Amino acid sequence: PSVTGSEEQTEGQRSTLECSTPYVCPWSDIVLHWEGYDPRVSEVSIRVQLDTGGVGHRVTLTSSFSWKDHSKKLLCAVSHGSRKASAEVVLRVQHTPKDIRVSLSPSSGNIGVGDVVTLSCEVGSSHPPVSGYRWYKDGVATGTERVLALPGVRREDHGRYCCEARNALGTGASPAVTLRVFSAEISASPAAEVREGTATTLSCDVPGREGHPEELSYAWYKNSAWLKEGPAHTLLFPSVAAGDAGYYSCQVTNSQGSDTAQAIRLSVTYPPRIPTLTLFQETQGGRLVIVRCTVDSHPPATLAIDRDGTVLATSGAQVALGQRLGVTSSRNSLRLEIRDAGPRDSGKYGCTASNVHGNASATKVLLTRAAELLIQPSAEVPEGTAVTLTCVGTGDTEEKPLYTWYRNGRRLRESSFPTLEFPSVRGDDAGAFQCRVRSGNGSDASEAVPLRVLYPPRQPVLSSFLQSRGGRLGIIQCSVESDPESNLTLWRGDDVIACTRGCPQATGPRVHVTRSYNSLKVEIRDVVVEDEGIYLCQAGNSQGSASGTVDFQA
Repeated sequence: PSVTGSEEQTEGQRSTLECSTPYVCPWSDIVLHWEGYDPRVSEVSIRVQLDTGGVGHRVTLTSSFSWKDHSKKLLCAVSHGSRKASAEVVLRVQHTPKDIRVSLSPSSGNIGVGDVVTLSCEVGSSHPPVSGYRWYKDGVATGTERVLALPGVRREDHGRYCCEARNALGTGASPAVTLRVFSAEISASPAAEVREGTATTLSCDVPGREGHPEELSYAWYKNSAWLKEGPAHTLLFPSVAAGDAGYYSCQVTNSQGSDTAQAIRLSVTYPPRIPTLTLFQETQGGRLVIVRCTVDSHPPATLAIDRDGTVLATSGAQVALGQRLGVTSSRNSLRLEIRDAGPRDSGKYGCTASNVHGNASATKVLLTRAAELLIQPSAEVPEGTAVTLTCVGTGDTEEKPLYTWYRNGRRLRESSFPTLEFPSVRGDDAGAFQCRVRSGNGSDASEAVPLRVLYPPRQPVLSSFLQSRGGRLGIIQCSVESDPESNLTLWRGDDVIACTRGCPQATGPRVHVTRSYNSLKVEIRDVVVEDEGIYLCQAGNSQGSASGTVDFQA
């Protein structure tokens, strides 16, 4: 058989193909027919010509073809019994690009920030061939290549992607595919910095959380310490407190893995708490008063120190400082130094702290003495050192003052000289010294200041006693004067009988030792002749040593 008609078809248009033979066999079982067509959309007509005008057998196929028929084969066949001859027609159906889909790679597992992702536009059929592509993300054009490459995925790349393919007849579009970027991120509402008492919410989100195909689990951390875990993606603070401030992070987990959000700093602002105000008076070396104020607040507070309402120092704008005043400030801390302090510096000192949220204050009373006692070179000296005690007065009067000296509360002397000198101080000179300054304006006494004189042990004092009633009991006691305390050791010959600390002892069950400051007492029960003899008591400290003996007779 032969076929007439065009192989090039246009989708949706009806066309005709004719299958024919130049002969007719009326009384035989020869059959001419079409194979491979869709009878639902096709019509077949048969015409036989057997006359003087000609001889022929024709089967006409009228049909409309779709893009799915493109490259389909139709057969025009003539058959006689088991024998068959045919002619083939390959349909070329012109159509816009069809069966378009997006191929995502990688196709499984979580896609995280920084991963390499490709989206390919796959076209199932197109005649004529595809001449161009266009990509759309969430409805916005984003590329024109067949393959859309994302070499380093960002959170912003999350979305629904589709592609269009076009040829000379038109365009076709793919269904949208969702690119899920599994990346956790924390946000704070109403802000990451809030005032104390504000209702605050921290939210941990991955893009497309609400439309995620599976349930997510959230683990919350504060300053790297675990807080809670569960399906809730929010952390609620109904009334945020200062103690809630810190760095928060969360870990989101699904069946494919997990991702941890970068920590966010929650900052809680609050007004100043009650300031801590401390007053310090130096009793040695310069009549110095230190006023220090510290406070807890956020943001940092401006601090001001006043005396009886007059501002002396501030951490903000500078105030005029006298020569005796020195100011040091740091975050939420202010320090005021008053040199050559005297009665004029007494009064009620206050510290006021303020920031944008409020203010707070604290007060303390300072009483300074007009007289101060200074010891040179030091309040602790070795015996033999030249020591000078100086009574420093106010110096506010033209009248020459009188100085009265006291040791351990007992009056020593009175003169117009402000010093008490010890050219070579002895241990007996130690004690608590005080001076009183008298002038026409009145008098004032200094604080009592101790003078400590270090000296080696004096000659140890030993005593022995034998008690015969109720058993023979011998008592040997050694005592000494020294500063610092001496270590006492009691010897008999080459044997150590007892010591106050840090030495081997040859005590037996008959010997009982009692130790106290610079004193050692030894009791010997059931005294025998062997206990008699010369006992040596040796005393030693950092300044020197001394020893003494006693003859114990039973």
